[in-house]
Amino acid sequence: MAPAPLAGGRLVVVVVVAAACMARWSEGIGVNWGTQLSHPLPASTVVQLLKDNGFDRVKLFDAEDGILAALKGSGIQVMVGIPNDMLADLAAGAKAADDWVATNVSNHVNNGVDIRYVAVGNEPFLETFNGTYLNTTFPAMQSVQAALKKAGLADKVKVTVPLNADVYQSPTGKPSDGDFRADIHGLMLTIVQFLADTGAPFVANNTFDANHDTLVAALRRNGYPNVSIIVGEVGWPTDGDANANPQYARQFNQGFLTHIASGQGTPLRPGPVDAYLFSLIDEDQKSIEPGNFERHWGVFYYDGQPKYPLSLHGGGNGNGNGSTLMPAKGVTYLQRRWCVMKPSASLADQKVGDGVSYACGLADCTSLGYKTSCGGLDAKGNVSYAFNSYYQVNDQDDRACDFKGIATTTTVDPSAGSCRFIIEIAPTANSVAMAATVRVAGVMAAILAAFIHLAVPVF
Repeated sequence: MAPAPLAGGRLVVVVVVAAACMARWSEGIGVNWGTQLSHPLPASTVVQLLKDNGFDRVKLFDAEDGILAALKGSGIQVMVGIPNDMLADLAAGAKAADDWVATNVSNHVNNGVDIRYVAVGNEPFLETFNGTYLNTTFPAMQSVQAALKKAGLADKVKVTVPLNADVYQSPTGKPSDGDFRADIHGLMLTIVQFLADTGAPFVANNTFDANHDTLVAALRRNGYPNVSIIVGEVGWPTDGDANANPQYARQFNQGFLTHIASGQGTPLRPGPVDAYLFSLIDEDQKSIEPGNFERHWGVFYYDGQPKYPLSLHGGGNGNGNGSTLMPAKGVTYLQRRWCVMKPSASLADQKVGDGVSYACGLADCTSLGYKTSCGGLDAKGNVSYAFNSYYQVNDQDDRACDFKGIATTTTVDPSAGSCRFIIEIAPTANSVAMAATVRVAGVMAAILAAFIHLAVPVF
């Protein structure tokens, strides 16, 4: 039985000019490494995890110095990203692009990091952005390209832009009738021509196989029949939704990996498919606006432990009879201690509801809900889960397990069934540095939400 459809399901396709770029990629598998975690693993630990499991390509969503330094000499090919909020500055003139390339590309390439692509922006033409980035994306791409040329890197490092599937469509629903969206058709052709001229990839979110072939048809229709396609993001989440669980994720990911290992391709594009899995590790600080499942795309848990058996080279059958992924090595945790609701506390106490709202506003409660991993907990279990999430994200600070006297710590693991009450990773200097931006932006936003929207007191 195939997994049920999941709202927000993710697949990103990278289109690469065939003659120029096919030789640039090995036959291994790539993966997306997101860093929106409260307690990220040290970058060196993650790089070793990549190597131990045979990932030879990685896609980053930002150019984080610690991560790029850890990739030095690893033999892993890298795509680095530039956030949308930087597009205007990069489009405005050459200096911003020159400085960015010097700091985030030249410096690391010269030190042995195998950077292959710079992704300028992320899905900037989404219709929900109301045209915010329409006038800055392509000029930003040109500025970065010019900066790479000045640095003598234009032949090695290519410029691209990840685009959502809504940039192309089929008026009939048939993949063969695919074309680019009417309101940005001219802009899309300008970008595709730029990519073709520079031998760079075209990155787009869509679903496999039909939407993939809609993209193939759109490229053919507009005079680009000789490009090859690389799947840049493909995966299935394991929690946060009734249709998100390890069984479905294993079945989907193993099925996809087995499919691409067969070399069959798609109806409109037979042949080998190169791909990046989405994603490497769960991220407890990601926005949940698309859905609670957004924090559970990893094939590994937050601590680098595999979620399910998976053969990266297509040897499994999707039912658990595949290769076992290698876990992260040398992970250090906080003490074996959890925060739970006091047995004497009453669910009717207003402090309970206020405490849960506050805790979930600042920590991760996305495993609570209908048919989620913790969906079987009783009411007190739900409260304890929320309290523990807050306690762990605050490094087991005693003050984070009080909640006006209704919470207490315990050394007895409260995990039950599929519901895992986590113990956080012990912070290190490097991991704290990696998490600094996420914690400032994400946690402060959550604090604001807690005060303004939830109107609950600080505990």
